[in-house]
Amino acid sequence: MSTQTLPEVDTQDTTGDDTPKMFHYVRKDKIAESAVTGSMVVALCGEVFPVTRSPKPGSPVCPECQKIFNNLPSGGDD
Repeated sequence: MSTQTLPEVDTQDTTGDDTPKMFHYVRKDKIAESAVTGSMVVALCGEVFPVTRSPKPGSPVCPECQKIFNNLPSGGDD
């Protein structure tokens, strides 16, 4: 099981033009499943949402997710 996380969108916290305000870190192995099935994922900060968009370089990241991610031990091959 992979413990690496990747940023994903919080669709519940959006601007008026459907552009996410920030992206969240979620478990890598849950991203594809959510994108295909629409199932909910849980971000490191506790936010729950379906994956609908991928972040682009420079996209804003949830500060709480970033803080938690920075404190995780690195490891794994993913």
